[in-house]
Amino acid sequence: MNAPPPSAPPTARIPCWPAARAGDALRALARAAGLAQRPEGDGELPAAPRLTPQGSPAPFIGFVEDCAAFLGVEAEPFDLRHGEVERLLGRSGPALAIVNGPIEGEPRLLAWLGARRGRLQVLGPEGLKAVPLAAARALLCAAREANETREVDALLDGAGVPAAGRRRSRLRASLVADRLAHQTVARGFGIAEAPSAPLARAARGVRIGPRVALLLGLHALRYAAALAGWALLGRAVLASDLDGRWLLAFLALQALVIPFQLLATWLAGRLAADVGALVKRRLLIGALGLDPEQVRHRGVGRFLGLVYESSAVEKMGLAGGFTAALATIELVVSFVVLALGAGGIGHAASLVGWTVVGAALARRYLQRRQAWTERRLDLTYDLVERLAGHRTRLAQEDPAHHHDEEDGALDEYLRESRRLDRAQLALGAVLPWGWLLVGVAGLLVAYVFAPLTGAPATAGRLATGLGGVLLAQRALARLAEGMTQIAGAVIAWREVRPLFAAATRSPAVGTPLAGEGGSHAGAEGDAPVDHAGAPVDHAGAPALLEARELTYGYGDRAPPVLRGATLVIGAGDRLLVAGASGGGKSTLASLLAGLRIPSSGTLRARGLDRATLGANGWRRRVVSAPQLHENHVFSTTLAFNLLLGRRWPPEHRDLEDAEAVCRELGLGPLLDRMPAGILQMVGETGWQLSHGERSRLFIARALLQGSDLLILDESFAALDPPTLELAMSCVLERARALMIIAHP
Repeated sequence: MNAPPPSAPPTARIPCWPAARAGDALRALARAAGLAQRPEGDGELPAAPRLTPQGSPAPFIGFVEDCAAFLGVEAEPFDLRHGEVERLLGRSGPALAIVNGPIEGEPRLLAWLGARRGRLQVLGPEGLKAVPLAAARALLCAAREANETREVDALLDGAGVPAAGRRRSRLRASLVADRLAHQTVARGFGIAEAPSAPLARAARGVRIGPRVALLLGLHALRYAAALAGWALLGRAVLASDLDGRWLLAFLALQALVIPFQLLATWLAGRLAADVGALVKRRLLIGALGLDPEQVRHRGVGRFLGLVYESSAVEKMGLAGGFTAALATIELVVSFVVLALGAGGIGHAASLVGWTVVGAALARRYLQRRQAWTERRLDLTYDLVERLAGHRTRLAQEDPAHHHDEEDGALDEYLRESRRLDRAQLALGAVLPWGWLLVGVAGLLVAYVFAPLTGAPATAGRLATGLGGVLLAQRALARLAEGMTQIAGAVIAWREVRPLFAAATRSPAVGTPLAGEGGSHAGAEGDAPVDHAGAPVDHAGAPALLEARELTYGYGDRAPPVLRGATLVIGAGDRLLVAGASGGGKSTLASLLAGLRIPSSGTLRARGLDRATLGANGWRRRVVSAPQLHENHVFSTTLAFNLLLGRRWPPEHRDLEDAEAVCRELGLGPLLDRMPAGILQMVGETGWQLSHGERSRLFIARALLQGSDLLILDESFAALDPPTLELAMSCVLERARALMIIAHP
């Protein structure tokens, strides 16, 4: 008689998604988390590339990122290390992770929204289910632990440790945990709002509205407690009834102010950090999303000024907003106190009128500061541009006239500075101190005319009115400070607004594709096509790239720099594009690489246009190494510079591939000289590279991306003949299709 099968382990009861349904899992997560999605994301999504435990996850990772972009969310890859799995599960979500162990024969996906009370909210195909964090951790670690356990058991057997008993179990678990502590057991994806999502949705994600309301409520309670305490004390003094009970009540109310103040300060700090992070992220995404043509023509000084202004938006905007909000609360309290004082509602109305005067002074200050900022930024732009072209200036300008333009600009700047100082003096000094005169005058009028009105100005009401005047003076001084900071933030916002606009501009994103081709669109004209209508090359194989009647012009400039460019590139093709400077060679390369959008014409990679593939999908198929002056070596490791377009952090085989390509390009002696090899710091603050070494670094960076078409723009110009022959052999061997741009 057969024994009954053992009960299923807890991990087997955790709902998972098949890897082929990664798109459906992403969409379900986004909907459950309430993230904004693109309207086009409701259609059926294609199956993901096949995921195997032994194969590279790179195609699958690319598919997940493309699919997230298509749905209108962001999927940020991260690693789950063995020693931190349970902690990361408890703090992350919504997220998706690849379960590396074979479950029913193939890897699957674990999707979760977050953790609550030690249980993970797992979202499976059938719905939401809460599972223990320990069980989810065991699921993700099972495959790596099983492999490591076999090796540890062999080690323990060799050491003669008995096969049974608690001692062996504890020793095995300790050795496995120690060996896997810093190793990645699973690859995950954090799901969040897309950078192009509306700023209001991003603000709701960090709950700015409720936290601001709570902050203002705490300050209101703090003022109420403080005023109540002083009111009790004043009443006792005026009534000559100052005994221990009144003092005790006053001290209790003043002590109540302390926790309100501490909690408000902590909440303001957290809110400032979160809002600052949101602003910085949006500015960074916007800077990366700027039109390359605008970046080329604006100049170094303009972008340096944008960096300064973006910092002002965050710091001055937050500080000014908090200060103005607190001043507003104080003004409301002051209005109530003045209405209860000797001057009555008329005295309180004078505060409203003086606040209107303050608004006019603030508007005048804003205008003066705008003019001053324009002069200051002009000086900054001019200085940076002159520093960048200092050598040319020394060679071409008469030294006697080096500073003519600077002197005139400085005079204009000083005039605007004097105007700004007068406006700031009026706002910062006249507004609060002028009110003190107006407020005291109002009390005097109330005191003098009290017998005529029939409402005698008692000492208590006079004291209340005076307290209201002093409280309003402090509020107006704080309001002037806040308005000054807000004015700076408003002016800075006008400068950096293009960055925010670029961040909210959604890039062209097409349907995520599992394979290389997908459904092909027919090519127009007489280019060769196969039976399905897809373009093919001269050998009948599917064309890697097909361009037809491409036209491109720079702005309103006529005629176009490129007109009627048509070509078909297939696997194994090697093209040389030669011509005089200004003939459109680099423009053609940037069009094929997707860095510029043609004015007219069609451009397809494997039969699919850029709108269908999306920006990321196109960049994976066509890679360009621009000219030296348009390429960059970042001040970090050589490995980072080589693998920029691949993935980061790299796996061991990525570093091996990078080093192999470098040695094939003749950079082996350089690697051997570097103390840290491929991990050596390079760039301005590290190891200095020659022009030839930089050129080969850029070639290696492009080769390592494994694209269908590789475009090299003047990449061999700085190489001597032996090095050129070596580099050319490497490129011809590794590139699937190649286009080289060079002078005749």
